[in-house]
Amino acid sequence: MNPDSMISFLSQRDEDLTEWMDRPDCDPGLLNNTYAQFLRINKLLSGWEGIYEEHIKPVLATIEGRATILDIGCGGGDILRLLDELCKRDGFTVEFTGIDPDNRAIEFVNSYTWPDNITFTRAHSSDLAAEGRSFNIVISNHLMHHLDDDQLKVVCSDAEMLAADAVLFSDIERSRIGFLLFATIAPLLFRNSYIVKDGLISIRRSYRLTELRNELPGGWMANRRFPFRLLASYKPATP
Repeated sequence: MNPDSMISFLSQRDEDLTEWMDRPDCDPGLLNNTYAQFLRINKLLSGWEGIYEEHIKPVLATIEGRATILDIGCGGGDILRLLDELCKRDGFTVEFTGIDPDNRAIEFVNSYTWPDNITFTRAHSSDLAAEGRSFNIVISNHLMHHLDDDQLKVVCSDAEMLAADAVLFSDIERSRIGFLLFATIAPLLFRNSYIVKDGLISIRRSYRLTELRNELPGGWMANRRFPFRLLASYKPATP
């Protein structure tokens, strides 16, 4: 059988699917294992080291003193831990804030010990925007595919208000090759969690490049990154 015919459902984004970890009645043990395993899968696939070198580091180099970075939908907190390590390696002083509307994620991250410059709180991006908060850089990882098209526009609008220097949203790009590779390899690496089930759902919910470009507000850019990734970015106008 032709593999393309087996996964023809990938021809369109399926935003009606719900990931297991987003269900209020999901297994708490599997959920916490999923948060814990984010560290490994994001290290393998998310590409934030490259994003840091190309997009974050140049911005931080222009800031005198302490900089601030906000992670919307911080999940297990592993992206902020990675960025903190990279910033300290390069001598940048950065205060990191992670927010997530799911209290289970916040309870998970707060069960670990974190450097004093990293804090987490339960909140939506709209909450911080309404408070008039401001951060040099606003990021997200694997957030966009969780949103429908209208929600994406709202979060992008929030990020525009919150970011003084740059917004960087990284996510999966839906593809047949990526789906088949993940379905084949991920079960060998990740067990006793929702990583595999939700990873396949995430791919089905994710955008393709042209789709994302069509849904992003004016002034935003979207580009492909390896492997099977999209990076949406926004740079506020200079006053």
